[in-house]
Amino acid sequence: MDLTLFGDAAALAPPRVVREDLPGGGFILRSPEALQPFARCIGDWLEHWAATTPDALFLAERDPGAAGGWRQLTYRQTRDAVGRIAQAQLDLHLPADKPVVILSDNSVDHALLMLATMHLGRVVCTVSSAYCRMTKDFAKIHAILDALDPALVYASDPGVYGPPVHAWSRTVPAVLGAQAFAKLLDREESPAVVAAFSAIRPEWPAKYLLTSGSTGVPKVVVNSHRMLCANQQQIAQAWPFLTRQPLRLLDWLPWSHTFGGNHNFNMVLSHGGSLFVDEGRPAPGLIEKTVANLREVRPNFHFNVPRGFDMLLPYLEADEGLARDVLGGLEGVFYAGAALPQSLWARLEAVVAQVRDRPLWFTSSWGATETAPAVTSVHWRIDRAGCIGLPLPGIDLKLIPNGGKLEIRVRGPSVFSEYRHAPEVTAKAFDEDGYYCIGDAAKLVDDTRPERGIVFDGRVAEDFKLLSGTWVSVGTLRIRAVTALAPHVADVVITGHEREEIGLLVFPTPQAKALPRAELEAHLRAGLKAMKAEGGGSSQTPACALILDEPPSVDAGEITDKGYLNQRAVLTRRAAAVVELHGPAGLRAGE
Repeated sequence: MDLTLFGDAAALAPPRVVREDLPGGGFILRSPEALQPFARCIGDWLEHWAATTPDALFLAERDPGAAGGWRQLTYRQTRDAVGRIAQAQLDLHLPADKPVVILSDNSVDHALLMLATMHLGRVVCTVSSAYCRMTKDFAKIHAILDALDPALVYASDPGVYGPPVHAWSRTVPAVLGAQAFAKLLDREESPAVVAAFSAIRPEWPAKYLLTSGSTGVPKVVVNSHRMLCANQQQIAQAWPFLTRQPLRLLDWLPWSHTFGGNHNFNMVLSHGGSLFVDEGRPAPGLIEKTVANLREVRPNFHFNVPRGFDMLLPYLEADEGLARDVLGGLEGVFYAGAALPQSLWARLEAVVAQVRDRPLWFTSSWGATETAPAVTSVHWRIDRAGCIGLPLPGIDLKLIPNGGKLEIRVRGPSVFSEYRHAPEVTAKAFDEDGYYCIGDAAKLVDDTRPERGIVFDGRVAEDFKLLSGTWVSVGTLRIRAVTALAPHVADVVITGHEREEIGLLVFPTPQAKALPRAELEAHLRAGLKAMKAEGGGSSQTPACALILDEPPSVDAGEITDKGYLNQRAVLTRRAAAVVELHGPAGLRAGE
């Protein structure tokens, strides 16, 4: 079936790729299309749209006191506020070599401070609010602040973020709450702001982003203006509709991560679109806010992680009117952050078929904090989950044999050059040819037709061997298991390290928890039996499963604020459950 987005037959670039074979069975994939010129810095986008479409809506957030229930800023208003906040930073005489650190969820004020800091050629770092909001242990946030050594700290809610800031051993200027933030706007921009903006060079750092830090203090990834601007140009060449059709997004994805903060935020800004901040998220008690916002905003594109789609689907399936409101005006849905189980894909397609006559484009991408983030993109129609696309223009994607898989390595203008203050760690991150060693694996959809794209094949370091010596591909097996156990399972963790069999630690969906225990256990046994019938041997066949009644813990690092599981953290924290799983308590097929 032909795919036309926004009524534009040329909305997407055709899938093309060049393959260069290497000695030893590896190869390089790259786009035949050259990367076109891109912006000098983030602020160039804001300056352009403030001059070209000054009255177009840029940012909006829920505000019961505002007209229509939303606080809204145009591009002209945003540029004015950015200039005022930039001036305030100059007036505070902040050290130019230290970052402005933001400890808050997404908001309009958060966005203004980010943009103002980068407009001066200074660095901003948004730290996940989970380090303060979801824990009473301040040790980790204090270690992060020690490592960042900020010039200024901003937090939107003094009640939530004030205690960890005040308990920190150092004293730096702090802007806590709306009243303090308003004072940053209470001044006029001077020529010094324009002078600082004009001096910015593409190689200058724009942001520091933190890695997940599951095994200690996170690494600080330096994101330069060149990285971020090149990546948006790369995406635009794969998705030409972006240059002709402004996006209208409702987005919850946190700006402390590259998906929400770079991919989505910058995509809206670089192309003059509108971004509605979603105060909901895929969590009990908050998903309802997302549902209400989607119905009201009616975005034309939707970005989410698989967990987000999993929690949204029951509402769409139960209410055809809601499904029409949410899906009727969408041109595409994009998933990333984790692999999408085929069962979720099928459920989404079924709802779409009920409420609209034309297909909805399902697309994905792949990348990392270190790659700004997109490395590959799906810019054609695919029929099922799994494909992560082809390399974007300007990217060299090297795939080399490693442990029975093809390890991915990346080189290009959107790839980072350093971890802050960590030269040894930086050196280890690159191979002898200057490729970033990301640690993921992939394989071609079709070995004879590379233009059909590549499939994500898990993390090289997550895979393990059974006692038999057989390798278990954790990423691949997780997707198979979640699909086989749908719709009652939100996610699974794969066990079997140094054992004779594979097991599944099962996190049930909220709906599944309401079922009689015997019914849920019968469903899991049936799923295990079905996977066994599919074949694939011991490395692809879980022998047992155990239901975990306690949800994943953010404090323990089991789940990130993007909503995906950290397999290693779950296995470490729940070692006793792993023993129970592989003992008499584990559910088995046919029992």
